[in-house]
Amino acid sequence: MTESPDTLYCYRHPTRATTLRCNNCERPICSEDAIRTPTGYRCPECVKSHLRKFDTANWYDYLVGMAVTFVLTVVVSALVVAVSYAVGFFMYFVAFGAAAGAGRLIGDVALRAVGKRRSRPLFLTCALGVSLGVIVVALISFFTAGAFSLIYLAIFGVVAVPVVYQRVSGLRLFG
Repeated sequence: MTESPDTLYCYRHPTRATTLRCNNCERPICSEDAIRTPTGYRCPECVKSHLRKFDTANWYDYLVGMAVTFVLTVVVSALVVAVSYAVGFFMYFVAFGAAAGAGRLIGDVALRAVGKRRSRPLFLTCALGVSLGVIVVALISFFTAGAFSLIYLAIFGVVAVPVVYQRVSGLRLFG
């Protein structure tokens, strides 16, 4: 079988014949390297350059995001433990509501603190700050207040972490 002079070869794998081209840079790409996007196939370099446009966080934003979420979570978690003794059984419901509202507040404050810059590692860093804040208060609470308040802190952590991640990332789950 003879190949026509118009045969294209993948720019990353020069021995592979292909009919695909990147819809951004027009380089020929094989099916292994082609990344499907809503507008067509793209090469890995074009996809990486496109993603870099949305990664706007500075190096210090990670420290600021972690510090803000950690400190605010410690304060709110300590309040959850303190209120749990006054409310009793109904604290289960209060913990869910407080976690959603506090997570929203913490996420909004963290987003303002980092100047609304974004990157996936920043979102994860803020979620880690919330997790660490809950863990610190849980350890202190375990040794001072007893193990019962750990249930409320667990509820708070399970609800607040994804809410903070959602608020900082701008992900819209509903509406």
